[in-house]
Amino acid sequence: MDRFDTIIVGAGISGLAAARLLRGEGRRTVVLEARDRIGGRVHTDRTDGWVTDLGASWIHGITDSPVAAAATAFGMPMREFTVGGYQPDSRPIAYFGPDGARLSAEETRRHIADIRRIDADLVGIIARSEPRASYRDVTDQALAAQGWDAERTQRVREYFEHRSEEQYGARIDDLAAHGLDDDAIEGDEVVFPGGYDVLAQRLADGVDVRLEEVVREVQWNGDGVTAVTDAGAWHARSAVVTVPVGVLASGDLTISPALPDPVAGALSRLRMNAFEKVFLRFPVRFWDADVYALRAQGPAAQWWHSWYDLTDLHGEPTLLTFAAGPAGVGIRDLSDREVGEAAAGPLRRLYPGGYIDPIHVRVTRWWEDPFARGSYAYMRVGSTTADHDDLATPVGDVLHLAGEATWTDDPATVTAALCSGHRAAERVLGRFVPIESLWA
Repeated sequence: MDRFDTIIVGAGISGLAAARLLRGEGRRTVVLEARDRIGGRVHTDRTDGWVTDLGASWIHGITDSPVAAAATAFGMPMREFTVGGYQPDSRPIAYFGPDGARLSAEETRRHIADIRRIDADLVGIIARSEPRASYRDVTDQALAAQGWDAERTQRVREYFEHRSEEQYGARIDDLAAHGLDDDAIEGDEVVFPGGYDVLAQRLADGVDVRLEEVVREVQWNGDGVTAVTDAGAWHARSAVVTVPVGVLASGDLTISPALPDPVAGALSRLRMNAFEKVFLRFPVRFWDADVYALRAQGPAAQWWHSWYDLTDLHGEPTLLTFAAGPAGVGIRDLSDREVGEAAAGPLRRLYPGGYIDPIHVRVTRWWEDPFARGSYAYMRVGSTTADHDDLATPVGDVLHLAGEATWTDDPATVTAALCSGHRAAERVLGRFVPIESLWA
């Protein structure tokens, strides 16, 4: 095989960003991608004329977002959809009580005010929390200080349980107290009616990408790096490895010598989540047409509690819900039809006079994907925010890790992937490179 300046392992957004920047600086770079497509966990399905983002969907806050800047430069139409960050309001949401009846405007206002009160109190409580505190520990502490009755407390408690699951695909007991530190959204959230994968396609323009090259081992020393695939060995002076945490931890990809600390320590404390999308298409829209989302409360809504109306985006009556945390684990042995029945069934209680069964169900299976092993990483109990950046610590000045899990400010997002690829390219080059070079 030829010798390159830099090998990039993985053609997701972080890998493509790093490769594009390095190529622009005159470095001979190759991207080795295990799949038969680019994009990684940015994956758009266009079956039967539908445009469905099976992986990333949102930019969670477009203010000062490099992804929004890139999408604008690349001519990618964006549609405002500001509830994807599991916010309590921002846009109209229909809340339904434990009895299945829709909450009044005043009841909704009081519930949202309670959530805001706990969010405000959590800032100080989390800052003072013990290293092994969970998000359950800190939210329970905040709730206990309010003096509310049991019913009021439980409604707010379950909101934070669901937010932990939907934001990070993890049980609130398993998520580190600092696990939602980045849960702040600046500006509107947007989605892409033409598909998020256009971002990957544009970043890949002119980049040397080799598909279906499964890297089994990355060998590194002071002289450089060798990536071993089923087809042979690729040699370079440096490498950027962008595979997900789940793949790094699985042993499917061996790094030799083994990763040193602090990289190894950070990897041991981060986990891939259980988080799948469930798309439900209906013959007619039977739910409220003036809301962005539906949210149910109470014991009956333990797994299925939030549905997002994608009708305007998809052009036909469509709801999106998530199998997250315990639900994400629980559906693994179910067929798409069975998952659809479970995910749509609770809507019968909320709309007893109009509910109709879905005519089409699509369920993602990121946990089963050997090149992902989950949707994205989260901080388990014992982890700290520093683990994200520590995971990207250069190894021997020749090996760099990048990807959504390696970026502290906004992990688990396309923004994190893009920014981490930019950082890796700068470290390889040893100098500043404007991130705007990606789309200028």
